[in-house]
Amino acid sequence: MIDLLENFWLPGVLAFLFTVVLCVLALKVFPKLGLIDRPQKYGLKRSPIPYYGGIVIYIAFVVMTLVFVPLDKAVLALLFGATMIFVVGTLDDFFGLSPFIRLFVQFTAGVVLVFGGIGILSINLPFIGTLILSEPIFNGVMILSVLFTIFWVMAVLNTMNFVDGIGGLSSGVSFVAGLTVFILSIHPGIHENPESQIGVATIALIIAMISLAFLLFDFPKPKILMGDSGSTLLGFIIATLAIFSGGKVATAFLVLGIPILDMIWVVVRRTLQGRKFWQGDLFHLHHRLLGINLSERTVVSLYLFITALFGVFAVTFVTSEQKLFILIALVILMLFLAASLVFLPRKKQ
Repeated sequence: MIDLLENFWLPGVLAFLFTVVLCVLALKVFPKLGLIDRPQKYGLKRSPIPYYGGIVIYIAFVVMTLVFVPLDKAVLALLFGATMIFVVGTLDDFFGLSPFIRLFVQFTAGVVLVFGGIGILSINLPFIGTLILSEPIFNGVMILSVLFTIFWVMAVLNTMNFVDGIGGLSSGVSFVAGLTVFILSIHPGIHENPESQIGVATIALIIAMISLAFLLFDFPKPKILMGDSGSTLLGFIIATLAIFSGGKVATAFLVLGIPILDMIWVVVRRTLQGRKFWQGDLFHLHHRLLGINLSERTVVSLYLFITALFGVFAVTFVTSEQKLFILIALVILMLFLAASLVFLPRKKQ
């Protein structure tokens, strides 16, 4: 393990430092280019700060990946799909695109991954067995595998977008998720040949360190915001890493469990109320926590602590049965939080 870690210190350190430099440049250049947010649009009483931080994340990710990761069909598919997500996210930040356009591009980016050979071929179900997704095959296409892969990518991508309501949440969750996938990728107890995972491990570490560097400027007091271009890009990369070279979907689900369950609840609630599920509101978990007199710093710290805790569980307990029990604990925790938020006094408006 120690010898293997020696392969990663350079890309990790450089990804971190390169992102820090890009953030510092963005703080100086973006205001001059008019790349700032509009706080008055959302009723916020503060001065505008640099926006479109997704540009920083995208440049850092592409450059570091091209420098440190050998290019093959799968990596090229990841880079191409990530570029699609970044472009549509940036256009949405600038102009506000139709949700149908965004969903179509997200779907297409998932298809690109499939053509790149990245897909979920099976799912291990605790106490039941393995659910094979590589069959049936229609005209050479593994229908279930393709559909589940695209669904997974779109779900995680939009989960990261939904959680980007407070500075530090998306970057912090991405740091924990990327670091968790990195550790699992080089875990000798999971992979008989950890060296076969060097590519995905390197990408996971790169995105973790990029997220950590951005977090320094995103929390506790945001100096730059990543926008949809950044949050959806991070979500796309993490979703891909979870299925790239070895399949770590269950692990990613545990690490992203709170934001995923929160997204499911929000979508169901909006649908039952007869509203469009993509129409934003202030009823996400982090908004509700703010509503009981918790500060943004406290909410982000609590959120990231729980996410990191489940990341540790995901690395420590690797069997499907163990992950099932952790998932049950996660659901119980979410139910407890939901019940607490109903009965605790809310902040007066």
